[in-house]
Amino acid sequence: MGRKQTGTGQFIYFSVACLIFSLLSNCVSLEKYMAPETEGDARKTGKPEEPSKSMAAGFERAAKLCSRGDYDGSFRENQRVLSLSGKNPPGDRALFNMALIYAHSENPKKDYEKALLLLRRMIRDHPQSSLVQEAKTWAKVLQENERSRQENERLRRVIEQSQEVDLLVDEKKREKAR
Repeated sequence: MGRKQTGTGQFIYFSVACLIFSLLSNCVSLEKYMAPETEGDARKTGKPEEPSKSMAAGFERAAKLCSRGDYDGSFRENQRVLSLSGKNPPGDRALFNMALIYAHSENPKKDYEKALLLLRRMIRDHPQSSLVQEAKTWAKVLQENERSRQENERLRRVIEQSQEVDLLVDEKKREKAR
């Protein structure tokens, strides 16, 4: 029926599968970076949260929102954590999470270019982070995905042009046969 997958095709499918797996597992894995505080502790007591507790609570809320499919809300929570931390930890985690949200396959507003920019920013701003190698890997996967998309688009155009030429040739043959 179908032809055998080429090495490049298999690599693309494998890369996309790894990307999806990692994105889905990252929403759940955020919980290990969070403190056990409950959501809204500061609002209940009226006392301001310490920055570290606030950031941990932000990651917790972001993970819950992401697991519910509220990517915008999760992105905003990570932005808030980033604004509290700046170029200090856990700003690296916030940037990384924001990149993964942009790259998430189920995010209707996915934007691989923005994801790549956030990963590069994370690598530049946090060179000592434990997430740098993972960010570099994701950046390479996203770049390869973009190259593959462009190549597929180029090949689609070539196929369309070839089909147009075939139609013209068939039309010329019919004219000659008359």
